[in-house]
Amino acid sequence: MDVQLLIGSFVALLALINPIQKIFVITSLQNQFTDKELRYLSAKSTLTALIILIFFLFLGHLIFNYVFHIQLYAFQVTCGVVLFYNGVTGLQKGAFLQVDQNIKLSDLSAVPIAMPMIAGPATITAVVTFPAHYGKPITIIAIILALSTNLLLMLFAKNIGRLFSKFNLMNALTRITGLIVATIGVQMVFTGITNFIGTLVAK
Repeated sequence: MDVQLLIGSFVALLALINPIQKIFVITSLQNQFTDKELRYLSAKSTLTALIILIFFLFLGHLIFNYVFHIQLYAFQVTCGVVLFYNGVTGLQKGAFLQVDQNIKLSDLSAVPIAMPMIAGPATITAVVTFPAHYGKPITIIAIILALSTNLLLMLFAKNIGRLFSKFNLMNALTRITGLIVATIGVQMVFTGITNFIGTLVAK
């Protein structure tokens, strides 16, 4: 197994999953739910996201090409635009998600935390396209490692959030992450356009 490829795919997926965003969300929920409930929320949303990503890893091309007749480059461009919008929102507002104070824990675990916050459009696009470059075994391991890292940070979000707040870093990190997410979105659009042009040239 190529360790360099594994590290590359792991870092890319972790950046798309965006753990800083989850730290902010979990921290914002600590006044509504107990620590036990937040641990349950973190674990359940992670497991749900894992199932979603593995599903798209094996069946993504089939679903896009034969069920909905969607070309992957079109999905890349669309998801890139959505990711860019989310990144700009985080950059401007210092928050990626406004959580309703009356929302139930069971509603949060699947939507919006598991999907689209963890298994979002960019992450789904990645797990569909990564096997062509990294191979399925490396992609699966990278998914598990990235989700495990994200889960670990979610479980310790309260302590991390307290540390960030102590040094007034939470808002700054959220905005920096927003900039990175927006940049990844732009790159996804360029990649989709490049793949589209490549398809035209091949014809």
